[in-house]
Amino acid sequence: MTFATYVIPFVLILSIVVFFHEFGHFIIGRWCGVQVDAFSIGFGPELWARMDRYGTRWRIAAIPLGGYVKFHGDANGASVPDPDAVAAMPAAERAVTFTAQPVWKRSAIVFAGPFANFVLAIAIFSGIFAFYGRTILVPRVGSVVEGGAGAAAGFVPGDLVLSIDGTPIDAFSKMQEIVSVSADAKLVFVVRRAGKDVTVEATPAWRQVESPAGKMRIGMLGLKASTAPGDVREERYGPVDSVKLALTETWQIVYRTGAYLGGLVSGRESADQLSGPIGIAQISGQMAQAATKVGLAPFLHLIAILSVSIGLLNLAPVPLLDGGHLLFFSIEAIRGQALNERAQEFAFRVGLAMVGVLMIFSTYNDIARLIQRLAGGAS
Repeated sequence: MTFATYVIPFVLILSIVVFFHEFGHFIIGRWCGVQVDAFSIGFGPELWARMDRYGTRWRIAAIPLGGYVKFHGDANGASVPDPDAVAAMPAAERAVTFTAQPVWKRSAIVFAGPFANFVLAIAIFSGIFAFYGRTILVPRVGSVVEGGAGAAAGFVPGDLVLSIDGTPIDAFSKMQEIVSVSADAKLVFVVRRAGKDVTVEATPAWRQVESPAGKMRIGMLGLKASTAPGDVREERYGPVDSVKLALTETWQIVYRTGAYLGGLVSGRESADQLSGPIGIAQISGQMAQAATKVGLAPFLHLIAILSVSIGLLNLAPVPLLDGGHLLFFSIEAIRGQALNERAQEFAFRVGLAMVGVLMIFSTYNDIARLIQRLAGGAS
């Protein structure tokens, strides 16, 4: 029962995100006149397959940890070219291969995968805001965590935050957004206290929090929102406002992820915060259980977050990933010719090794955290 609780939601979420990613490659490839040989969800032995009238084999495979689109003339599903096979084709057949397309078409096909992930996230967020709305908490302090940065700055329960560094604040979530990216930076708050406006200077401190991608460090003050009846309201949004909010939500995920990656490079963040399949499966199970109590919104929200994360990951300039292909195409556009076969083959091997190391490392982090939790529960 526990296995099903975590694995089934994980497979469902990953399959949805992967399907949209690969469908982006597929549909733009078709529009560009490229023959698609296979569209696969999962790897390994086939569980189900059928051939469509365009010659594409649609398949579901036994290992549900990704997927691929194989274009005509590719050696495999990672879009590694097969020059010998392409050279042996008749001219008409060679014209519908991926490698025969101009650089701009190949770039569009490759970029379409991550782009589809962002579109999926925006669509999901828009639906959540339109159908579920969101709970708005007035930016009033309900309680102050003892020993936190907010307590040191002099915040007291009942403070109503009006602005931060001159930016008007109309919701507690808006305050959280600013504080989360402002660790170690002094912020000037204007708060209403007992009918008077008071200035409070506070410096958020770094704190680790759980996210679908693993642990992340963000700025926190140690302030909790008031949940008094007058400080909570439910808001629904029309189509236009829902899309605007969805774009903002998607950008926030991109920004926070970029800040984390920048922290990795600068040494401010630790790589042991990364999560792999086990960690994502745990969160998937938790969101699925939450969905049985409060509706589908938490489950859909997780799909959107992971869709953005996978889109960003695939844009990394690592050979084998979409970003690596885009890097090669950029070099080809500048040089006027593609890199030689030996250089590309070496780069793909390096990329495969990098992706493999990342997978092993993130899985190790998952197992280490799981062992810590079990040990903590046993003690």
